[in-house]
Amino acid sequence: MRLKIPAVLVVSAAALLLAGCTSSSTSGSTASPSATTGSASKACSAPKSGSVSDAVKVTGDKGAEPTVTFSKPLKATDTERSYVSKGAGAEVKSGSTVDVALVAYNGTSGAKLTSNGYAGSATIPITVGDSTMIPGLTQAVECAPVGSRLVTTATAKSAWGGADPSTVGSLKSTDTVVFVVDILDAVPTKANGTPQPAQAGFPTVKLASDGKPTVTIPKSLTAPTETKVEVLKKGNGETVASGDSVTVQYQGVNWRTGKVFDQSWGRGLSTLQTSQVVPGFAKALIGQTVGSQVLAVIPPADGYGSAGQSQAGIKGTDTLVFVIDILQTQR
Repeated sequence: MRLKIPAVLVVSAAALLLAGCTSSSTSGSTASPSATTGSASKACSAPKSGSVSDAVKVTGDKGAEPTVTFSKPLKATDTERSYVSKGAGAEVKSGSTVDVALVAYNGTSGAKLTSNGYAGSATIPITVGDSTMIPGLTQAVECAPVGSRLVTTATAKSAWGGADPSTVGSLKSTDTVVFVVDILDAVPTKANGTPQPAQAGFPTVKLASDGKPTVTIPKSLTAPTETKVEVLKKGNGETVASGDSVTVQYQGVNWRTGKVFDQSWGRGLSTLQTSQVVPGFAKALIGQTVGSQVLAVIPPADGYGSAGQSQAGIKGTDTLVFVIDILQTQR
């Protein structure tokens, strides 16, 4: 299930880099964020360094866009990855999400393709094993410790997993692509805020040890006619503003059936803009703080209206229930 717009958050060319393996169509979208983790192996397997990745020279302080130099045309035949510097943080394993800053180049022509995460611009969350991201980006961080700066080189065909890369700077499948990535931080997988007293009139939520919720809707409850939000955990992070890109875990339950119709749990974190979700989902996010967990009860008027969403089994009269862990926000 998807949001109104496929929910890989980064704008400009980086959005095309991250969404290189997804469709741009918004038809049939639903309320749910669209990042989907594939069945990547839990065994850590990273590309090895080689003469092509070693030939890329990178200088500059972390936090600022690096100076990248190489003799063109670079000719990659395999995916290679070299450390510029090795961090001391936790190893990035399958299913982990990290924030990165990156700059990418066409290694054949030398043209810069994109730069994100520097000088106050939004960083990029990468989930290892996320099938909505091009393989070259997850390979750029997998098995590396947080705090590292790395160079990854590959053919565009390989980096894009065989998908067409031409929407990014007219990149050809035969071109070499160069990624320079700073792994800035690990993103938590569940809300870590302070538990709040339960409010009357809301469904109940039980959490597993990993944070995955189970929602129970008592038969005695009547679905509200306007969106209601209960704070289950109160975080002490930054406040979500309208238009922000927010990284979340979520679960969506149909009030009528009591069944989960979509969730990020078991797939990987989702990142979305508050302007790209159904109104009730946005109301649940805006004004909340990072680290919080909220329960939102959303009537049809703030969900899918009288049309419903047949692909998710949602009728035009169905009320939606979301449990949302707010893990990060950027603007």
